[in-house]
Amino acid sequence: MNENELNNEKDVNININNKKIVLKPEFKLIEVIIIIIITMVIGIIIGYAVTNRFSLGETEKKIKDDVYLKEFVDTYQNVTDKYYESLDKKELISNAIKGMLSGLDNYSVYMDEDITDEFNERLYGDYTGIGTEITMTENGDVVIYNPFEGSPAEKAGLKKGDIITKIDGEDVKGKTSSDISKMIKGMSGSKVNITITRDGKEMDFNVTRETIVLDSVTYKLYEKNDKKIGYINISIFAANTYSQFRKAILDLENQKIDSLIIDVRNNTGGYLDSVTQILNMFLKKNDIIYQLDDQGDISLIKDDSNEFRSYKVGVIINEYSASASEILAAAIKESYNGEVIGVNSYGKGTVQQTKELSIGGMMKFTTQKWLTPKGNWINEKGVEPTTEVKINENYYQTLLEEDDNQLQKAIELFSK
Repeated sequence: MNENELNNEKDVNININNKKIVLKPEFKLIEVIIIIIITMVIGIIIGYAVTNRFSLGETEKKIKDDVYLKEFVDTYQNVTDKYYESLDKKELISNAIKGMLSGLDNYSVYMDEDITDEFNERLYGDYTGIGTEITMTENGDVVIYNPFEGSPAEKAGLKKGDIITKIDGEDVKGKTSSDISKMIKGMSGSKVNITITRDGKEMDFNVTRETIVLDSVTYKLYEKNDKKIGYINISIFAANTYSQFRKAILDLENQKIDSLIIDVRNNTGGYLDSVTQILNMFLKKNDIIYQLDDQGDISLIKDDSNEFRSYKVGVIINEYSASASEILAAAIKESYNGEVIGVNSYGKGTVQQTKELSIGGMMKFTTQKWLTPKGNWINEKGVEPTTEVKINENYYQTLLEEDDNQLQKAIELFSK
């Protein structure tokens, strides 16, 4: 699975179709060698390019030729042969991979199967379930927080505040949110029985699972001083974000907007392809979107479309806008000559790739730096706003639009 993503995200070609991963209880030495080779290919210890086409002889030759890899295999063989207790070989290899990645940077990690599923689901933009968020209370109650509009949960009659007590007759007390999520999800068209308590009464609901599309884009129109200002919020750059963004901007343009505000506050990143497609809508052909630095080898990523906009565009950022969000803000600032409103962004100037592992789970590791169109590396610095506005502390208490002074400043700039 190969990705170029800027965040805690997965690879551009990742799909989420309830893929079943079969785990073997035992590993032969050659299986361990292959796992190690695949892991090492990221350049941590060796730089060999290993593919599935390698024959057994070629693989063994690599082991012989690399003293570090041979040492690892010898250690594995000694431990599995001589350790005084029985060992879980899958766990042994998982821990070895964890240790290898933990020695790199903060964004290179091993993710177990549960975390991988959540990671993929969030970035792919859909999943199969009943369409509701749940939360755990301090006393362990599982509470329905938000049934999505039009979801199977809402259609079945489940409501915000319902306390889930059983799923298909199994008590949920003491289970983790991850356990409960797995129990609720399943194949599209299948049914799940949810037992809840509401106002002290126990009730049962049979809910038919469906594919739930997660919305990463919301939008609206503001009017001030005879100016129409479009507003689009992007919560994450998921696989379906571009299509949602295009639908939003075309709707706003049909309403004759004079300018556009893009809000990526608290957006920690996502697919590199997604933000690139969005920027292709604004920049002119051959304008630089961003640059990639691969150990000093610089490549320019340019707009390759004939589509562009000419009205005013501003991006609102905060200290939690990271990665793909920063690519968007930097490109609008440097290549579109647009406004950036808020405070310095997070400062994540690296690109990650992901690789699913045959033992289950996934590794995510850093492969490149990305630079702004003008060649600046914003790592640990962030994108600097053109108009600095610190958020009104009252906003976090009220969450009222009128207390959102960063948004109000953006509207003010574009209503003149």
